[in-house]
Amino acid sequence: MTHPKLVEAMSRPEFYPHRPPAVELVQTHISFVFIAGDLVYKVKKAVDFGFLDFTTLAKRKFFCEEELRLNRRLAPDTYLEVAAIGEDEKGSLRLGAGKVVEVAVVMRKLPLERMLKKLLAEGRVAPAAMDAVARKVADFHAGAETGGRIDEIGGIETIRYNHDENFAQTEKYIGITIPRERYDFLRAWVNRFLERERALLERRVREHRIRDCHGDLHAEHICLADGIVIFDCIEFNQRFRYGDVAAEAAFLAMDLDYNGYPDHARAFVEAYVRHSGDGEVLRLLDFYRCYYAMVRGKVISFRVDDPHIGSADRDAAVRTAARYFDLALSYAARPANKTLFLVAGLMGTGKSVLARALAPLVGAEIIQTDAVRKELLRIPVSEHRYEGFGQGIYSADISRQTYAKALEMALGKLRTAGAVIIDASYKDREERSRAFEAGRRAGADVVVLECVCPEDIIEKRLQSRQSGGGDVSDGRWEIFQAQKGSFETIEEIPEGSHLVVDTSLAPEENALEVLRKLPGPG
Repeated sequence: MTHPKLVEAMSRPEFYPHRPPAVELVQTHISFVFIAGDLVYKVKKAVDFGFLDFTTLAKRKFFCEEELRLNRRLAPDTYLEVAAIGEDEKGSLRLGAGKVVEVAVVMRKLPLERMLKKLLAEGRVAPAAMDAVARKVADFHAGAETGGRIDEIGGIETIRYNHDENFAQTEKYIGITIPRERYDFLRAWVNRFLERERALLERRVREHRIRDCHGDLHAEHICLADGIVIFDCIEFNQRFRYGDVAAEAAFLAMDLDYNGYPDHARAFVEAYVRHSGDGEVLRLLDFYRCYYAMVRGKVISFRVDDPHIGSADRDAAVRTAARYFDLALSYAARPANKTLFLVAGLMGTGKSVLARALAPLVGAEIIQTDAVRKELLRIPVSEHRYEGFGQGIYSADISRQTYAKALEMALGKLRTAGAVIIDASYKDREERSRAFEAGRRAGADVVVLECVCPEDIIEKRLQSRQSGGGDVSDGRWEIFQAQKGSFETIEEIPEGSHLVVDTSLAPEENALEVLRKLPGPG
């Protein structure tokens, strides 16, 4: 156990030879951190969490020495020594005197105002500044140890074990912080990725891309002071530190994404690839970002079971964990290539609902032809025009203009976006083929999602629209009957690029089913 007098003794300024004006104690689940003026003393708690064991003084001393050795790789001027804490004949605790009862890692205090997370929050980090961080990390990886035991621990079997552990420890929070369908989708996605990319992962071991890394690289552990200081690496478990350099880069990218800095994440990754010369990082990026988002979601879910926190903190933990799991899903859901989705089908078949469920998962913007049509004619989008079939604003000529404009908008967005959705009926084979070929010429995968649904459900949906609800569509049951007769069967789209979606199911269930069928690494 931790010495019973330790916290009291180390909280007094007179305990320290340099006599700080005050001492601040910060606790984590594994450490006591005493901030004593310009110096910081970190004492490990006598705890055993399975993945770490600090239950004996000998173990705590060993891991303090490891912490010093490992962190000096990236913060040599910050980590100073391992200090002994002794007990004298009177039972008082002193630094460096008496019988050793505890040890502490001694560090220089880093300036809080120069921490990367704080600077980001203050808007004081341009995306271009991430280039220097990326160079620091890439240079560190290039010189980090590799081979032998490091390769063995960091190989594909450990990667699989880490993921299996993640899902096993998350399972009890299904329905609390993560819905069942998302959990199942993520688990299946990970397993498919590991099988599909086994050769790549094994080759990266042979090419010594597995290194003795930092293991906990996020914005809170980076200080932009005199140079770049990266601190507080994982010292207590080699399995969390021996890994692919792509995973380490992905950890920081995920952390930046989560905290609302996607441009900085993108700049960091691009710079890391440039400085490291490791282009395969991009192929593995979403896989590892998904893993670390899952880890964070899992760890925060543990707080749900903490009897020492109140209901407000527990509810906050549920929301935070759910956000991490949502982020994990967004990485798994992203198409492998730039993708144009054509959501097609008769009115009332749930095209817009599917588009709205799919868009946030794949990071797509929706272009809705019902809105484009009215914008072209300078009609308020919310204004309904109940025209006859093929008449007025729904004439063949205006429809051609509408579809041409929607496609033009989509191709423009695809120059910078990963995915775009066009929500339209696409009842004419000619319009579908034109959009399909244009998307392909733009270098995108094109997927036609044909929405189908029992007619009794369609009739109820169309009747509900007319009774209000703010839907931009002018679709009605009598128009549905006419449109049904004019819809040209989808036969011209290649197999694998045409997916039929039964929209009588729940929207998210439909969206996840679409993602399961998409081509690519996931």
